[in-house]
Amino acid sequence: MLTDGLECCGLLVDYCDVFISCLDSHSDGTHSLQSIPCLSPQWPIRHGIVEDWDLMERFMEQVIFKYLRAEPEDHYFLLTEPPLNTPENREYTAEIMFESFNVPGLYIAVQAVLALAASWTSRQVGERTLTGTVIDSGDGVTHVIPVAEGYVIGSCIKHIPIAGRDITYFTQQLLREREVGIPPEQSLETAKAVKERFSYVCPDLVKEFNKYDTDGSKWIKQYTGINAISKKEFTIDVGYERFLGPEIFFHPEFANPDFTQPISEVVDEVIQNCPIDVRRPLYKNIVLSGGSTMFRDFGRRLQRDLKRTVDARLKLSEELSGGKLKPKPIDVQVVTHHMQRYAVWFGGSMLASTPEFYQVCHTKKDYEEIGPSICRHNPVFGVMS
Repeated sequence: MLTDGLECCGLLVDYCDVFISCLDSHSDGTHSLQSIPCLSPQWPIRHGIVEDWDLMERFMEQVIFKYLRAEPEDHYFLLTEPPLNTPENREYTAEIMFESFNVPGLYIAVQAVLALAASWTSRQVGERTLTGTVIDSGDGVTHVIPVAEGYVIGSCIKHIPIAGRDITYFTQQLLREREVGIPPEQSLETAKAVKERFSYVCPDLVKEFNKYDTDGSKWIKQYTGINAISKKEFTIDVGYERFLGPEIFFHPEFANPDFTQPISEVVDEVIQNCPIDVRRPLYKNIVLSGGSTMFRDFGRRLQRDLKRTVDARLKLSEELSGGKLKPKPIDVQVVTHHMQRYAVWFGGSMLASTPEFYQVCHTKKDYEEIGPSICRHNPVFGVMS
């Protein structure tokens, strides 16, 4: 993301893994992979962590000059990093940006903080705050990240081995078991399309099964695809798969017998591990981020299940005290908004468009005086405190 005055533009990378490949450009603007000399893509980033800095520099060069078509010397840059990124990685990033691209200013922001900022667009948010719990779920992994006044509580972060890719695989397995006539080579592609078009989170599994069994014609959808080999259409009915796919967030044992903790319990455990004085604000501002949080009613189900867990603990505390303690009710709120899928990018574009952004950036002059270590720490925006 780069900024110039109050204008802001940027390139959004959809996944945590990015690759560089040899591309042939065509007159219509499209590209194709060259067969020689480089057939397979090369991956500078895997699971959100840079593994090859030379490739990463080439990737950033393509982003800036080829896609953004910008002169880096004329713009301040805002880059994002995953939770628990190492200070050494920030130094490497600073070296590339200041020495290779000669940028005038740089700010490295934590993705969870930007996701919190993006949630300010929701009507559910009354007060703009950078204290909250961020649930960031993409294709490969789901993180639960507590943030207090713009600072990540790193020791309390937890990850869940359930994300979009797992839902796709589980949906693929369900379709295979029904033997619905999907071409084998297109089973994964079909499962992904079914997940993205038809899936939703149900409030009650038993009642949902009864709905489909009682009046299936009302709830069963049809998916039509094209056989890649014969070029003929094929059509399948999509039934239980619609709600069973996302259900693995709340019953992970359906897809992963080694992990059985529902996402609501993980969120509760993360907040309970945080300092006691920030727990209530963390419960009150649970923000969703990433494409795998976009399932219909995901936020509503999570809020309900988490509220039940919290209320049960308060009730138990009251019973153990013999009725002498009357715990104050805890407000549990899961914030949803229309920019969830691209929350990190959107939050970054919002904050980079404020005048305060330039005050917290590390400048080229500071870098030349102090060196790369200046980017080990990035101050929190004063306007956000």
